[in-house]
Amino acid sequence: MFESFGFETLTPGQASLYLALALGAAFGVLAEITRFCLRRALTGAEATDRRAAGGVWLMALAVALIGTQAAVATGLITFEAHRFFAADLPALAIVLGGLAFGAGMVLTRGCASRLAVLSASGNLRAALVLVLFAIAAHATLKGVLAPVSASLAGVTLPLGEYTSLTALPGGALPYTVALALAFLALALRSGAAKLHLALAVLIGLIVPAAWVGTGFVLFDEFDPIMAESLSLTAPATATLFWGIASTSIAPGFGVGLVGGILAGAAASALLFKRFAWVSFESPAQTGRYALGALLMGVGGVLAGGCTLGAGLSGIPTLGFAAFLALGAIIAGAKLAARVLNETGSEYAAQPAKQALQPAE
Repeated sequence: MFESFGFETLTPGQASLYLALALGAAFGVLAEITRFCLRRALTGAEATDRRAAGGVWLMALAVALIGTQAAVATGLITFEAHRFFAADLPALAIVLGGLAFGAGMVLTRGCASRLAVLSASGNLRAALVLVLFAIAAHATLKGVLAPVSASLAGVTLPLGEYTSLTALPGGALPYTVALALAFLALALRSGAAKLHLALAVLIGLIVPAAWVGTGFVLFDEFDPIMAESLSLTAPATATLFWGIASTSIAPGFGVGLVGGILAGAAASALLFKRFAWVSFESPAQTGRYALGALLMGVGGVLAGGCTLGAGLSGIPTLGFAAFLALGAIIAGAKLAARVLNETGSEYAAQPAKQALQPAE
């Protein structure tokens, strides 16, 4: 498809960088305005806030699911060779990784996407977490922790042909309709602001736009690139590596996505006068956030993605691996929040008038 555009000086990889910059900027603006964050929906301080945050997240997920499966149904994209459709499911790595990521985002009070948005809004706590998250993820993917990751990934559950809901009786359509209707019903009953729900629709549309953009529009059999959508774990590692070795490697979709999110969120925060410098309040708080960042980095790689990669972009593929990863992330977050509450941690519940925390 890409070669039909007649570009003579632009490769698919270079085009994917510009596509990611645009999509990332759009997500950054929308996520900054809506405070888009799954962690807040799971363990927010107030029930009404949790429901509203969950409604925004589910609205985006419903739209992402409908758009992605529409693209699959029309033959624009396919997920047959995607990691979420592996015949041998790395169940142990996904479960442990999801639990670690979920616990980490509770300790840092924000999922990776929310922390990226807040980093661009002047929050130095979030910025440190994002850097440590990228380092830990890179170490797990290609560094000193890679052997551990490979060993855990070697413990698999054979699924054969049944790697997704698509392979079950009835095909993708009934499951897509049922899930989309359930997500939409919950979103509309959540009490979230109508503006935020409308903006969540736009967030959801970014997911299929990225899948179609990288998997169809930029497809070139002579210069293939990976089909990608919204995520942060792999893009964070790509951005880290490019940042320290840019003379040796070219930036791609991941670098563009992170750069776009930071630029879009910064522009939105400045425009609406929400930009504010925020730092740590104590050494203990610094240590807690650092631990959470490391758990998120390692967990994101083991689980195959974060709340964006395995959740918002992964669930629409209907792959069982994505459902398992998101379920483990949710379980990890709930478990960590319960432990903090039961131990009486000073971070378990924040007073309503206290300075806002990274994902609040």
